[in-house]
Amino acid sequence: MNKNIQLATFGGGCFWCTEAVFQEVSGVEKVVSGYSGGNAPGHPTYREICSGLTGHAEVVQITFDANIISYEDILVIFMTTHDPTTLNRQGADVGTQYRSVIFYHDDSQKEIAQKVIKKVSPYYDNPIVTEISPLDIFYKAEDYHQNYYRNNQSQGYCSFVITPKLAKLRKLHSDKLKN
Repeated sequence: MNKNIQLATFGGGCFWCTEAVFQEVSGVEKVVSGYSGGNAPGHPTYREICSGLTGHAEVVQITFDANIISYEDILVIFMTTHDPTTLNRQGADVGTQYRSVIFYHDDSQKEIAQKVIKKVSPYYDNPIVTEISPLDIFYKAEDYHQNYYRNNQSQGYCSFVITPKLAKLRKLHSDKLKN
């Protein structure tokens, strides 16, 4: 079977959470944590991102096979496994680096993002504040951020924040998960 490899890039707060969610999704070949959407010159560091001064968001870049899972399905999973109604915040993480954002790669992805936001908004009590912006540059995060949940499951943040997100994913999207 021929593959139809595509990229999706978005941020839903902490990239460790979003990475862990999409590593379980069928058709997803790779998930890379990183940074995008900022205006500071050069390759930003985690420390710089955490300052909130660079304008970058913590994001993941997902390589997926569109013959197995559509971009629309990936966005529905994204929009339902984080809180897209809180501006510049996810739980205790506060700042523009934790904003809900979809970085589209082409006009088709932009249109699909707008459609998905419209589709899921009735399920939320508050308005969706997810930013939709063109992808400029994606910067890969430092190596210790990659596969973070898989490598640190017993760490407190993972247990209390990421594990419940994975439970929500399994409940809402069991038909889209890897075996």
